[in-house]
Amino acid sequence: MFERFTTDARQTVVRAQEEARRLHHGRVGTEHLLLALLALETPTAAVLDRHGLTRDSVAETIAGYVGDLDADALTTLGIDLDAVRSSVEAAFGPGALDAAGPGRGARSGHIPFTPRAKKVLELSLREAIALKAKASPTGTSPWACSGRARGWR
Repeated sequence: MFERFTTDARQTVVRAQEEARRLHHGRVGTEHLLLALLALETPTAAVLDRHGLTRDSVAETIAGYVGDLDADALTTLGIDLDAVRSSVEAAFGPGALDAAGPGRGARSGHIPFTPRAKKVLELSLREAIALKAKASPTGTSPWACSGRARGWR
């Protein structure tokens, strides 16, 4: 499929994997595709930026969503994160939770795509074909990310 993507679209996919690694996520999701798309200097990124959708604002939203959601869920279950951190650091040393370990940190090699991210890439390619483009440009990605253009959720 990727042979039908433009250079910018391929860079977006590679950069999405880098974003997933940077955020210590085990899969590449639509949020990583969006971060990657916004990081490139393309007309698509410029249009999104003009409408207030920047890489920094999206990264901040993702970090807040993931961090707050996890902490809130554990607190609801009666788990005190500060107490857990203190216990782990007492047993394994200061910063033990911050060090990269199995399944965490910079992951090398291929990171799998979530089903939704795969669908976005597929829809981007389909839209490019429908527009009779020879390759899938980055401009079809935001359309596919919306998922609603053709009723897909």
